[in-house]
Amino acid sequence: MTRVIIVRHGQSTYNIERRIQGRTDVSTLTEKGRSDASKVGKALSNISFNAIYCSPLQRAKQTTEIIHSELTSDVGKSAIVQTSDQLLEIDLPLWEAMLTTEVEQQFAEDYRIWHERPDELKMLVNKAGETQEHFPVLALYEQARQFWQEVLPHHQGETILIVGHNGINRALISTALGIHPSRYHSLQQSNCCISVLNFAGGLGEPVQLESMNQTQHMGETLPSLRPHHQGVRLLLVRHGETQWNRETRFQGQIDVPLNDNGRQQAQKAGEFLQNVAIDFAVSSTMARPKETAEIILQHHPDVNLELQAGLREISHGLWEGKLEVEIDQEFPGELHLWRTAPATVQMPEGENLQQVWERSTATWQAIVESALANQRQTGLIVAHDATNKTLLCHILGLPADNFWNFRQGNGAVSVIDYPAGLNGLPVLQAMNITSHLSGGVLDKTAAGAL
Repeated sequence: MTRVIIVRHGQSTYNIERRIQGRTDVSTLTEKGRSDASKVGKALSNISFNAIYCSPLQRAKQTTEIIHSELTSDVGKSAIVQTSDQLLEIDLPLWEAMLTTEVEQQFAEDYRIWHERPDELKMLVNKAGETQEHFPVLALYEQARQFWQEVLPHHQGETILIVGHNGINRALISTALGIHPSRYHSLQQSNCCISVLNFAGGLGEPVQLESMNQTQHMGETLPSLRPHHQGVRLLLVRHGETQWNRETRFQGQIDVPLNDNGRQQAQKAGEFLQNVAIDFAVSSTMARPKETAEIILQHHPDVNLELQAGLREISHGLWEGKLEVEIDQEFPGELHLWRTAPATVQMPEGENLQQVWERSTATWQAIVESALANQRQTGLIVAHDATNKTLLCHILGLPADNFWNFRQGNGAVSVIDYPAGLNGLPVLQAMNITSHLSGGVLDKTAAGAL
């Protein structure tokens, strides 16, 4: 695997002023931005980076220099920092250096399109004496694709660091996973956040989002709510480890309990979320997520746990209780198909992903609607590996074919916001946070790779 760690630059002067930065190079790091960059460096200090790429804009270059100075591995210290124009921030020439409020007033219709249909935003710009149409988001996604196509072939099996900006980082993650540009605002990138992608090869080959928008190294448990947030925040957790997880035995809807490590993972998740105000909680009806939720809720004694059958794990049918080697012997070729084209697999006497999709997304939607109707802000949802991956595909507008693009560690936390209620698209604020389990930025749970 090629491991790619993506970082957004630290807080800048324009961030503080709420100005559109784009490709202007006036904005520099604030004191907090420099401090946070140092914290990123410490969090990444023991990782051996074979190469480091950054945007040529000074807020990204300053962040990179501070991170580089904190690296302790010989490989990381000796890695040369290379700037790439393909890591430049999104190009918004008509808005750059303006306050967000000024853009909202002077370009009201375009600003609405930017928020609701970002891929359709069009600017008329003068180039070489000619007026040309410029689609900022579409151009950014093409820029991201070009970066991957040029860089990945040079680093097969290596670990690289990328330091960019909010927009280009979203585009890098989106083009890697196949997320449509219309979902540009459905991914969040906080200042100095850390995201991790694992590539099996080049662009278009299997890729896994290991984690996204980690902020814990800066002392932020979860990313902050967006300004004017009007909706619900859901904390999606995978249950703790079971003995069958450890054995790589397919459990599906067999009610296997947590093992001791799984209970410890649930306790650590509970400690991680103890200061988060949780208003309601929902779990799959099965024992392992129910126990995980109950352990987490020991820190929230006033919250009742609701059970929903729609969040159950996929039924593996005749595969349940079997090891991978046994499935391969009894159902030749099917396990390979499950790993490479999961949406095409009908589990023998069990379910297919479409069935899991229908019941889990219907339950998810009902949870969101109920929370909004009852004016409840933050909910804990505890479910399973396949269920969570299916829900993440749904949230980002991806088909079930993208099921394997998301890692879900036992006891991991993901954060999904509905900033505009049901009137807007959901936002994946953070995914597969496992720092409370491993103490670092990499997922070291028993969850498999691809």
